[in-house]
Amino acid sequence: MSSARLLQMSGVVIDLVYRVQTVPRAGEEAVSEESMIAPGGGFNAMVAASRAGMRVSYGGSHGTGRFADIVRSSLSEYGFPVLQSQLEHCDQGTCIVLVDSQGERTFVSQAGAERYFGSSQFAHIDASPFEFVLISGYTFALSRNPDILDDWLSGFPTTPALVFDPSPVVSQIAPDMLARLTERCAWISANADEARIMTGESDPRRAAELMAASMHETATGAVVRHGAQGCWLALRGCDAEFVPSYSVDTVDTNGAGDTHIGSFIAALATGATPVAAARFANAAAALSTEQNGPATAPDREQTLAFLASRKGTSSEHSDPWDQLETTSNI
Repeated sequence: MSSARLLQMSGVVIDLVYRVQTVPRAGEEAVSEESMIAPGGGFNAMVAASRAGMRVSYGGSHGTGRFADIVRSSLSEYGFPVLQSQLEHCDQGTCIVLVDSQGERTFVSQAGAERYFGSSQFAHIDASPFEFVLISGYTFALSRNPDILDDWLSGFPTTPALVFDPSPVVSQIAPDMLARLTERCAWISANADEARIMTGESDPRRAAELMAASMHETATGAVVRHGAQGCWLALRGCDAEFVPSYSVDTVDTNGAGDTHIGSFIAALATGATPVAAARFANAAAALSTEQNGPATAPDREQTLAFLASRKGTSSEHSDPWDQLETTSNI
């Protein structure tokens, strides 16, 4: 276990997962082959970071009801400290996830307690013991208290490093809020669609470079995840570099992006270079798609064993493999 700590400020929801052959069209019905109820949303990245060796705490909101009870039980099971007090007026939000025969997923979400917060909820959390803080676009997109978030951003210290996951709702974040958030982050990790929305650039390489260029001069850079292909890594002031992923037998892509983010942060926390951290994250995300469910990140040893088994294959890029072995403890 690394001594590094991650504070997750993004909300945990409950995923209602249904496996179907195909997502039904309007007016049609699909019969689910299997289903599950499991914590998702911000929980997925927490599990990934924890299994990769970080200590993780939850700073998001949690409510009252059967779904909130599941969330708290799962956080307790993993040993994640909960830093906010329980909200009494609503249950946790839910997300209906339809996973088709190709492993792709379709979402229908309903907000809950994870979207509610007051000034005291942010003000009383001391971020200084943490090396990284993770927050997603869901917190900002449908915020009922934008002034509180503005105050939190303006007062956020230069350390720990703030990592921003734009999420699929990035288009709903107020432009001025998004600009301030982008300028404040140390890292942005977006999928290709989110990066296109943020930059207007459909080329993921160029989008990564534009995002990195828009960040504060003390920021590190941006990652644009490009599905099963891999990711583009752009350090501020540098050209983007492509880091390829790995071919696996995919059954469920739900939570793969969150696994990538959590694993990337955990690798950086151990001292890995950004490229080595991206390679580690690519491997962890690929492995997570071989299992059903949202929080299916592999542990550190499984990911490193997988990387070792793929060393020297034709898919490898130019980054030296020994970076994972000599510059980090992952």
